[in-house]
Amino acid sequence: MKPQRKRRLTTVFLILISSAFGSFLIIKALDTNLDFFFTPSELYSQNIPDNKRIKVGGMVLEGSVKRDKTNIIFEITDYKNSITVNFNGIVPDLFQEGSGVVVLGYMNKDVILAEEVLAKHDENYMPPNLEIEK
Repeated sequence: MKPQRKRRLTTVFLILISSAFGSFLIIKALDTNLDFFFTPSELYSQNIPDNKRIKVGGMVLEGSVKRDKTNIIFEITDYKNSITVNFNGIVPDLFQEGSGVVVLGYMNKDVILAEEVLAKHDENYMPPNLEIEK
């Protein structure tokens, strides 16, 4: 094999190896920021580790909201199963019983320790009318 061809071949192999390593690092970084979305029924059917961050969506169960200053405990249901959520913070204005909600947090036994609560609105949502002075 000629020296010039050997040098080209090693250059191509080095480029392929560095590209594979770079792709591996990108995929690994994206995997650590990946959140899985579940319903309460799916949570009970799957074994989820305590250190895996998850999103759980459903409806806030009527009569389940208990407030103690900034600590809020409520249940999310998909009308088959429900799960208890513990959140310490301020919930959005649209948060209420019977409305849709998505929580982001970690499982701890059969309770979700939420870091963030997102209230959902239906497709008929209209912002309040703004009165503009003329």
